[in-house]
Amino acid sequence: MHPLAKRANEKLPQRIVNLLSQKGRSIYFPTGGILGQAADAKGRMINGTIGIALDEAGDPLHLPGLDQWVQLPPQDAYPYAPSYGKPALRDIWQAMLRDKNPMLGDRLISRPVVTNALTHGLSTAGALFLDPGDHLILPDLFWGNYRLLFEYGCGAQLTTYPTFKGGGFNVEGLRARLAEGGPGKRVVILNFPNNPSGYTCTEAEAFAIRDVLVESANRGQDVVCLIDDAYFGLVFREGVFRESIFGVLAHAHPGLLAVKIDGATKEDCVWGYRVGFLTYGFQGADSDALGALEDKTAGHVRSTISNASHPAQSLLLKTYQSPQYPQWKADIYRVLKERFEVVESTLEAHPEYRESFEVLPFNSGYFLCVRPHSAEPEQIRLALLENHDTGLIATGDLLRIAYSSVSSHDLPILFQQLHEVVSSMA
Repeated sequence: MHPLAKRANEKLPQRIVNLLSQKGRSIYFPTGGILGQAADAKGRMINGTIGIALDEAGDPLHLPGLDQWVQLPPQDAYPYAPSYGKPALRDIWQAMLRDKNPMLGDRLISRPVVTNALTHGLSTAGALFLDPGDHLILPDLFWGNYRLLFEYGCGAQLTTYPTFKGGGFNVEGLRARLAEGGPGKRVVILNFPNNPSGYTCTEAEAFAIRDVLVESANRGQDVVCLIDDAYFGLVFREGVFRESIFGVLAHAHPGLLAVKIDGATKEDCVWGYRVGFLTYGFQGADSDALGALEDKTAGHVRSTISNASHPAQSLLLKTYQSPQYPQWKADIYRVLKERFEVVESTLEAHPEYRESFEVLPFNSGYFLCVRPHSAEPEQIRLALLENHDTGLIATGDLLRIAYSSVSSHDLPILFQQLHEVVSSMA
């Protein structure tokens, strides 16, 4: 094992080391070598260490035609960003994370590390915590890309439990999966608002989930909870938990590591920017241990993509620093909330739709799911395309409806078409 990896592991409590995969224990950030020598040369009169091209004035060489489109200072667009991410962006994201999650208080959490958005963040977390053959515990309604990320990418086995019980989140299903087997590592993933169902847990459910994970840790099982917060903040109904469950779990137990995987993609409607973040927290964490996790994360970033997009990070930083940012965000939220309310009112106004399909619990995010009472979802999907020029996603025995991408005017029409097609196939 590389001495830097060994040194990082020594900064971590043994229970956290137990959670790391073989890759996670072995990864390190190369503070020596090229990076260390480049750091030594920074600011020197002559610096022949930088792996980019500079003009005679010391500014990054670049195609002049790009300036009219990028409209950023060259230093904020063309050089590499740090593998950890742009420092000011990491700090402002952490500050916003605290503002959005007051339950965290002033408890110590890691400084977020920038990833190439959520998919790369999830992939990075999988590499750090999942070995081939490990079980990943998750609800049976999950983003299909998890199979590629965790089964194909990490060799893990997806172990599911029914997502819902009694119209709410199936906390007992999670408890039962955690109780299977003896002592050892448990890797859990939670996704609220959930893709595909559009469900976020209530506050009572959030604390019940915490209690179940703490029970597992108290049994001597070391638990890492990956928190996929891709749709964080998009909660539209009263009584739904408005904070990230990260704030509840980050300091719940020394044997429970919470890993928040989030980003600007959906929170700020910049899908193509590809900027995400990984943040860690556990009870008893100190700055050395959290720093070691940051180093390992940045080491994996460097080993896969080197660094996330510098211009995208710079543009987001400027956006977050703008006094208009809260209003911009509120305007987008208002549009999505209105569509959610149109969906709710449409379904309430048409009880006859229940004869065609069951609506699964939903209260947030981009989506809802319906389970047709007759005909296969794939048949229904094709009929909607052919007869109504309407597209939905068929997944298993469900149809997923992304109301986030449908105008408020068209949403009632969509459900009427769906009812007509299902009725015709009965």
